[in-house]
Parts: sequence; C-alpha cells; structure tokens
Amino acid sequence: MGNIVVEKVWLTDTAVWIRTTDGKEACEQLAEFPRLKFATPEQRNNFTLSDDGIHWEEIDEDLSFEGFFMEKPSNPLYDVFIAHPELNASAIARRLGISQSLFAQYISGTKKPSKERLEDIFETIRSVGRELCSISVA
Repeated sequence: MGNIVVEKVWLTDTAVWIRTTDGKEACEQLAEFPRLKFATPEQRNNFTLSDDGIHWEEIDEDLSFEGFFMEKPSNPLYDVFIAHPELNASAIARRLGISQSLFAQYISGTKKPSKERLEDIFETIRSVGRELCSISVA
C-alpha cells in the first residue's frame, strides 16, 4: 500500500480508528484484539505512534497502519471464538475427537473444514450451550 502517513488516531468503545493525510479512514475492531478489548480505557489511551503503527506498551499490543487497510476474510469459527473468549477451543476439539492443532488451524483459517465438519463443530458448541442452560441451582 506504500507509505501510510497517519494524521489522527482515536478510539471508540468498540474500535481503534485512523485517518491518513490523504483523508482515508479505517478501523480495527477491539473484539479482534483481546488485550485491547479487555484493557481499561486508561490502558487503551496510553499508546505511542511510530512510522509503522500503534503500540501499547502496558498491554503488549501493536497494530500496523498497513493492517487497517488489509482485506480481512471472514471465518465463522474465528468470529465465534473472538466473540466468546470464554469458549475453550482445546475442550471443543476433544469433544469432537479431532486434534487440537487441526482445530486451531480451522479457527485461524489456515485450513478449511468441510461443510459437514463445520456443522459438527457448531453443533458441538451449541450442545455445550444447552448443557450450560440446563444447570439448575439447588
């Protein structure tokens, strides 16, 4: 994309935004970056800028300016695990009887499960939800 020169950086409750000197604006969702998502507002606002990106020393997070403009392919498994960090991917893989490393590749998008396997994965996640809903307090 060439040399990106950023003139403004700002944060909302859900995203980090940048504006370049040529007027382009882009954002990264906090939900995509758990350290930012769970940081306090003070931690989020305590960042430094470099020629290449934004750095949060206290929470050890970096975002490159180039990344703001990269196409981000959708991956439904990744989206579920980012939206629900309380889910344990290793435990879901064990329930499915597949290796944890293969399951991690499905989540990251480096490997794509078949349509049937994807449905099995989501059914397993839903079954965990149903089990949790059936818990009663004595």
